Amino acid sequence: MHTFALLPTGGGKSICFQVPGMIMDGICIVVSPLVALMNDQVRALKSKGIKAMALTGGIGQDELVSQLDNARYGDYKFLYLSPERLQQELVQNAIRKMNVNLIAVDEAHCISQWGSDFRPAYQNIHVLRELHPYVPLIALTATATPKVVEDTIDQLNVKDIQIFKSSFKRENLVIRIIRENDKLNRICEILESQPGTSIVYVRSRNQAESISSNLEARGISSTFYHGGLETRIKNDRLDAWKEKQVMVMVATNAFGMGIDHPEVRNVIHIQLPESLESYYQEAGRAGRDSKIAFATLAFNEEDIQIAKKQFVDAAPGFDDIKGLYRNLNNYFQISYGEGVYTTYSFNFNDFCTTYGLNGIKTYNGLNTLDRLGVIQLSKEFGRKSSLQFLVSSEALLRHFDENPKLSIVGKTILRMYGGIFETKNRIDLEQVARKIGIDIDRVIVAMKEMAHLDLAEIELHETDASITFLVPREDERTLNPLKKEIEGVKKKKEASLAAVLDFIQQDDRCRVNDLVAYFGEKSEVECGLCDVCTSKTKTVVSVAQLSEEILKLLQETSLSSRDIARHINETEQSVIHTLRLLLDAGKITLTATNTYAIK
Repeated sequence: MHTFALLPTGGGKSICFQVPGMIMDGICIVVSPLVALMNDQVRALKSKGIKAMALTGGIGQDELVSQLDNARYGDYKFLYLSPERLQQELVQNAIRKMNVNLIAVDEAHCISQWGSDFRPAYQNIHVLRELHPYVPLIALTATATPKVVEDTIDQLNVKDIQIFKSSFKRENLVIRIIRENDKLNRICEILESQPGTSIVYVRSRNQAESISSNLEARGISSTFYHGGLETRIKNDRLDAWKEKQVMVMVATNAFGMGIDHPEVRNVIHIQLPESLESYYQEAGRAGRDSKIAFATLAFNEEDIQIAKKQFVDAAPGFDDIKGLYRNLNNYFQISYGEGVYTTYSFNFNDFCTTYGLNGIKTYNGLNTLDRLGVIQLSKEFGRKSSLQFLVSSEALLRHFDENPKLSIVGKTILRMYGGIFETKNRIDLEQVARKIGIDIDRVIVAMKEMAHLDLAEIELHETDASITFLVPREDERTLNPLKKEIEGVKKKKEASLAAVLDFIQQDDRCRVNDLVAYFGEKSEVECGLCDVCTSKTKTVVSVAQLSEEILKLLQETSLSSRDIARHINETEQSVIHTLRLLLDAGKITLTATNTYAIK
């Protein structure tokens, strides 16, 4: 009997295949599109003494053969691999000879062309069924709409499949959508009124660092997490957060895979997600201990325009992808018919400059090629080098005076990056080189020399990433079969963002019911906790009554609209409306510090 499990985030999907995989004799084959998640699960299994391995990109032929032999003869219980890796004949031949007890397809919505993360290579999972036709298969996903579920089951092409579906409703999760311009103050209010372990999701790495710094300055225990940090630092910060040494993690969406913390009280978004699927996954990290938790999304009109530019306008078309793929092959001088499973260091800025490409659209194009199984980007993509000076500024300048070759690079870095004596700063090597007017190699040599003299601690990433080509170069023959999927990406992004905007802008439907309805679940019972439900049950206060309360409050001291709303337990929108009427009537005045006072 085959199984399709549709379980929400935190619903225990991995246990569904890990427990039977452990109990039965043999090895469980796990197909997953997410390298980070594969590595996290393998690490977790190993920590429990369970033998597991993952076959990720960038593994050489000899190492691959060795690992496959270990999987077959080394009493391993789990073998994780990507759908692209499964297409290799060497891998297929090895799996054919293994004693496979279960086939697990994680993130199964990727099989469906209607899924938000469609991967064409996933549609070739039938290869495993042909290698082991009598082995049971379990497909798992957390974020599939009814259309995606139907198409996924159809693509799996298995008979007698039993569907297990858990409710998407989280009774303990309070969803609140807030229109807000001063997001930092709002974050602080939430964290102070609802203390506990929290996640704040932001749009960029700079935002993560800036907001974390501001929270610390306001006495809120915080750190930040993003893809630009080295693995050791990310692991240290994750551990500190899990152990409650730090209460708030300010992070990009790089923070999420493998996160298993049951006691998260707040998940706060201050940017719009690209889809309700991703929002549900991220918000669902709150309250896994079944206690009351809060998922808050703060947005303003500018966020809507940014989201449209980021998720829709910057999505490349088929011609853009064809040009990008051709330029990649030319950049690495790959001959026609060659290149499969070759890995190259990749300098993103140099590539864009060489071919005059738009950075955002190129980045999205590379991710599209990665998702469609044409290339694989390393997880370090976009990482910059870093440097921190270890001696005093006086000692450093003395060294520079004695060594003119170091001086020009060192002093340029000092001018460009503040706080570089206190903490490591990310350094853009190309920008430093352009500022001085020298080759980037000379900047690297100077930084290495400073490290050798113990003047600085450095971490060098001379290129942005590595790229592994997963198919041989055949130009249009490579991409033409994917044209429909590539052209569908933009349409999917438009539809996904439209669903997000409808979700955040409506104010008459229960948020929880609205969200689960997107995933095909009907509910007549409102949650009673979200911002929409509480606004319906709140007693309507007349303008006259509200005016009287505000005037009474302002007799004591001048206050902001937010402080007034908090003191009298009324919505800020109602307060602002009443304040305008009082201003027009000449009963109050607006002070120079944007507070309101009795006139």
